[in-house]
Amino acid sequence: MVKSSVRALEFSLLPLMVCSGMVYSVLSVYFSRDLGASATEIGLVFMAGAAAGALASPWAGRLSDKVGRRRVLVASMAGFTVAFALYAFIHSVAQAALIQLLEGATWGALGSAASAYVADVAGEEERGWAMGLYHRVYYAGWVVGPLLGGYLADQVGFRAMFLVGASFTALGLAALLMLVREARG
Repeated sequence: MVKSSVRALEFSLLPLMVCSGMVYSVLSVYFSRDLGASATEIGLVFMAGAAAGALASPWAGRLSDKVGRRRVLVASMAGFTVAFALYAFIHSVAQAALIQLLEGATWGALGSAASAYVADVAGEEERGWAMGLYHRVYYAGWVVGPLLGGYLADQVGFRAMFLVGASFTALGLAALLMLVREARG
């Protein structure tokens, strides 16, 4: 049960992590080149996302205690799909900051709910191993994502690359809906 539950979560999150590797490896270049953002503005945009995540994490963790881990995970994946797709349609750094607020909140929710899910399904003696599997998916996505994102940005442009990434995340959402069952903590 533990292995299958954690592997289902891992499989579902992999497309998101590939997408995040794609997007974050080139996002500053996009902000600068296509939106005309300064280095300071880029820093402020990323700060906004991090602040949203810091504020959302405890709230999302509490929400996952009340409504279930799976519901918060599903909402997070939907939020990521929307955020990554929206990057393809923006024309200002202010719009990018708004997307970062959404994205930061979804990172906070995903991190809280996914960690709690793994802790719920793993017994005390397997919890460290299960957390290791969960964190492995982050690294696996970032092994593939940056190269793919850079290549796609060069070949088809940033905007199309964002839509490809959002499609990956939508696939992960579909996998999550089909494969991940509510944890019974």
